Parts: sequence; C-alpha cells; structure tokens
Amino acid sequence: MDDSPTGPTAAPAGADQAAAFFDLDKTIIATSSATAFSRPFMAGGLLTRRSVLRTAYAQFLYLVGGADETQTERLRAQLSRMVTGWDVAQVSSIVAETLHESIDPAVYAEAVALIEEHHEAGHDVVIVSASGSEIVEPIAAVLGADHVIATRMGVSDGRYTGDIDFYAYGENKATAIRELAAARGYDLASSYAYSDSITDVPMLATVGHGFAVNPDRALRRVAAERGWDTLSFNRPVALFSLVRPSGRTVAVAAAVLVAGCALVAWLAWRQRRRTC
Repeated sequence: MDDSPTGPTAAPAGADQAAAFFDLDKTIIATSSATAFSRPFMAGGLLTRRSVLRTAYAQFLYLVGGADETQTERLRAQLSRMVTGWDVAQVSSIVAETLHESIDPAVYAEAVALIEEHHEAGHDVVIVSASGSEIVEPIAAVLGADHVIATRMGVSDGRYTGDIDFYAYGENKATAIRELAAARGYDLASSYAYSDSITDVPMLATVGHGFAVNPDRALRRVAAERGWDTLSFNRPVALFSLVRPSGRTVAVAAAVLVAGCALVAWLAWRQRRRTC
C-alpha cells in the first residue's frame, strides 16, 4: 500500500448495507482473465495458433498501454471476433476444468486478503469485469464473491453470435452498480470500489470510497485530484492455497459426501439381497 489507508469498516446498526466492488483484471488477478484461457481453448480446438498470437498481441498492448479506451476496445473487438461461433457449453466446460491452472498463479494475495476483510465487515463483494460472464463467474465463485457484473455475449442456438448484449465497460459498469445497489439496498456512499484503470473512473466515482490499485499514470493523476487512496498489489500467488472454503461450500460438500455414502450403502445392501 502506498498511503496506508484505513481498512473497511462495518456499517452501524440500522444503516443500509455497504458493498465492495472489485475490478478483476490487474486488480484481483495480474493478467487479463479473458486471455488467460488461451492455451486450454486452443487444446479444445476453439483457437488456432494465429488467433492465439493475435490475442496475445492485443493483451500485450492492453498491459503496457495503460488499458486506456483504445487498447481496451481493441482487445474487446479481437475477443468478440474470436468467440463468434463458439459452443457456449464447451467454453463453460473448459473454464471449469482448467480454472486452477489458468488463473491460480496470477491472483494477488493482497486482493484476496482485502476481499476477506470486507466479508468480515459484513459487506457484500461484487466482481465487476469487462470479461465474459462465463469466465468471470467461476473465478468469482472461488473468490467467494456475492455477485458478478460482467459482459454478456449474444447467444443463438447454443453458440456465440459475436454480438454483445451488455458490455461491462466504462460508464456501463457504473450504471450496473447503481442498478444492483437499488436492487440489493446498498448504500453507495458507504461502499468501496477498487480498480487499476482510468477507464474505471465512473465506477470509482459511484461509491464513497474509491481506491486506485496499481494505477496507470492517468488514474494515478485522477486519484490524486479526487483524494482517492492508492494501493499497491505485488504478490501474485496461487489462489487455491489462499482461499478457504466458505461455510456454504463446506455444507454443500458435506451434503454431497453424506449422499454419496448413502448411495454406496444402498448399493451394497442391494447387492447383498441379490446374492442371498
């Protein structure tokens, strides 16, 4: 952290609930979530080597170019062209099967700790990302996020059309945050937002506590002008070594285990009856 800002605090009794809104790419993870799955997508036959190189180049410009509007739009357009015709079920399956190897090494330990602090303070955690929901939602689930705001791609007959139904970018992020706050009863003046990019100024300005995380030069200047604290995240680690399973996850796992034991016992009993 650059300025040692105060951490999240619980709202007083009777107050509306606060929430914490986190950008994903370069804020929680040290890369672009949309391109982190390039290798498994290629192994699954969805990508060619040429498209991987094009996407890698677009990501390189995104990472070194300050993630401004031009670079982000270039990456979005490349990804939109790339996924046209992909089978949605296949994409979801690949993401689920390769989430560990694709995302695990690139998660900031500081972000995971901060998410935990917000939950301990009683805040809902919302991941807000321009990447597609099929990619963002599994990552958010592992992080224990309560809600997701992400890009929604157009789908027809189980395949991506290349159209975008909702692009979670720029002012659209702020609009979606306000809509979610109205639906869930969040007090935005008491809420928090975290991002690395100048394109997320509308998102940071929507809440009472905006934080610039590893900010690009433009965002650092705006943060100084608006009095937003600046945070430095620099410890990418393995996500699954940090995230502890939530109570809900443990309960589900226990229920599955009990059901599995019951099934095994029933099958054994049935087998004994057949052999008698």
